[in-house]
Amino acid sequence: MRRARWRRALAAGVAAAALVGLAGCGGAPAGPPVLNWYINPDDGGQAEIAERCTAASGGQYRIEVSILPRQAGEQRQQLIRRLAASDTSIDIMSIDPPYIPEFAEAGFLAPVPADVAQRTTEGIVNSAKEGASWNGELVTVPFWANTQLLWYRKSQVEGTGLDMSKPVTWDQVIAAAQGADSTIAAQGIRAESLTVWLNALVESAGGEIVTNPSPGDPEGVELGLDSPAATRAAEVMKAVSAIGGPGFSTASEDENSNAFQDGSAMFQVNWPFIWGKVNSAVEDGTAEQATADDFGWALYPQVTPGTPSAPPYGGINLGVGAFSPNVDLAYRATECIVSEENQKQYFLTNGNAAAKLSVFTDPEVVEKFPMAPVIAQSLQQAKPRPQTAYYSEVSESIQRNYHPSAGIDPVTVGPATADLIKAVLAKEELL
Repeated sequence: MRRARWRRALAAGVAAAALVGLAGCGGAPAGPPVLNWYINPDDGGQAEIAERCTAASGGQYRIEVSILPRQAGEQRQQLIRRLAASDTSIDIMSIDPPYIPEFAEAGFLAPVPADVAQRTTEGIVNSAKEGASWNGELVTVPFWANTQLLWYRKSQVEGTGLDMSKPVTWDQVIAAAQGADSTIAAQGIRAESLTVWLNALVESAGGEIVTNPSPGDPEGVELGLDSPAATRAAEVMKAVSAIGGPGFSTASEDENSNAFQDGSAMFQVNWPFIWGKVNSAVEDGTAEQATADDFGWALYPQVTPGTPSAPPYGGINLGVGAFSPNVDLAYRATECIVSEENQKQYFLTNGNAAAKLSVFTDPEVVEKFPMAPVIAQSLQQAKPRPQTAYYSEVSESIQRNYHPSAGIDPVTVGPATADLIKAVLAKEELL
């Protein structure tokens, strides 16, 4: 009798344990859906925004971040490979603008709902909206924007006759640097930054590197590298390279920032990160306050006098994965991520400029970044890099033929590069 009671007790215990196991595996509430946001490395700003938007959702979703590689090309490769395999874990992506057409053309981006498009593009800078679009349609949500300014050392420019409160040309800047036996720091390294420089020069001269992107037909892509604008751009590159110093062909944004900060360069074209860098140096005692006070800024130089320049445009836009099981929630989350409050906070804490114009007039922003109005104007004039689904092939071809820029023939380098791009797209040549 006791043995029978023991068996019944054991059976009841096993049944109870089974129920506990079922509850642990799936019987208990699963919690809100998790949205995976693949971010580019930063100073923690995107992770902070993810936490704020998770809290603001009121339990509708939880955003978790995964950090992509540091280089934009490697970020593209990782995302493209996973999306090509219909990866459902990619809900939101921070995408470098030049690669957006490739993602869109491949069908890797969930369509942006009309109401989301209307709300997220209201009051944003021209270049951010253009860079977030493909074939005349918004395919990503603008998050933050970036541009290059012409930075100058006030003490060195004084006495040259240049009025930096007005637009200046590349020819004027080159002449001033030569007259002062100084240099201009520009990105001469064989890297993406070289394409950024060339594109800004071509666009400033009234041309385009890609004149017809020919979606879906790589052999139909038409190029403007044999145009007068492209020749003029190459002339400027060669002239700047001639006074760029012995390390010009390996000079990246960081090297140029250092040369400008130590006074070796009178001018530089660079992103706004250099302002945070010099102020951090002042705070840790490796630079004098006088150095930061000597920094001046102006719009990107004009190629043609009287014609507004087309500065570089960069930044990050948000794409929603086409294979995400939570597309609606993901777009709801992007609206939170790109809110004016979050763009302002991201600018203040991470130094990445906003896409929304209203942020640039915020008193806190202007106090920390006194050049904010010039950044805003620059972003209004800026132009994206060539918009084509074959951007990688275009950029790598440019880097091959335009480097070192001191040795290029301005008349022939453009047509030769156009021939190389066409051969690559026709699979007749490999990079």
